[in-house]
Amino acid sequence: MQTSWKEKSIADDFEAYNDTLEENLGFRFIFEYLNKKEIGTILDYGCGPGKVAYRLAQNHKKEVIAVDESKEMIQIANQKRSHDLVNYHLIKEDNLSFLADDSVDAAMVCYVFINTAEERRIKRIMTEIHRVLKPGGNILVLDTNPSSTGIPFYTFQNGETGRTYGYGESRKEWLNLPNGEKLVLHDFHWPKFMYKQILKEVGFFRIDQMEPTLYDIPKEEISEVNNKFQLSELKNEWNYPPFVIFKAHKASNSND
Repeated sequence: MQTSWKEKSIADDFEAYNDTLEENLGFRFIFEYLNKKEIGTILDYGCGPGKVAYRLAQNHKKEVIAVDESKEMIQIANQKRSHDLVNYHLIKEDNLSFLADDSVDAAMVCYVFINTAEERRIKRIMTEIHRVLKPGGNILVLDTNPSSTGIPFYTFQNGETGRTYGYGESRKEWLNLPNGEKLVLHDFHWPKFMYKQILKEVGFFRIDQMEPTLYDIPKEEISEVNNKFQLSELKNEWNYPPFVIFKAHKASNSND
């Protein structure tokens, strides 16, 4: 079974989900790289309801090409997060044919591959992103951390506690919604070596990996996190990384 992001009820519940944990232990580290002044146009592959694309445009003044295969998600993004610097596109079959080769400065793929059932499709998506990236550009991939499967975090838990999942095995993820209910998603367990292996196969190299915890947030900014969460409620987030981030490089025309 796989989550159907094209169902309106799932799109609406996902829109309501509080992604502050993802923002502080995921997106902030993506943005630190993307905020470089030489990076102009950014591809947001699998943009969902546009939360991340909008933040990049609003807070960092970046031009974002945001794509998704869910019409319902794109509708929410256009209705709630319209921005002059964000162009939302509905795509089909992982196809970015409207983008020319070597045309975007950087790309981010956030929580897409955990929702992808087939390894060959992950490779197809990475191949297409490699095509549209400019030489010297980088792809940044953010997903839930397979090493933290089964560990309960403040806003979500991915996988059953104490259970070992096999390569590509389906698993449930529970998102804690503001109304006290849980949104149950059906995603897939991909080990970290899979990401690195496919990135290399499609032509990326110089692959870096990050697994942030609350200890990686500067002390002077911890109070800001406390304004969004009661830090006393965040326990596992200190010692277990909820997310993993990969950054990989596309060769430039000169020697890298």
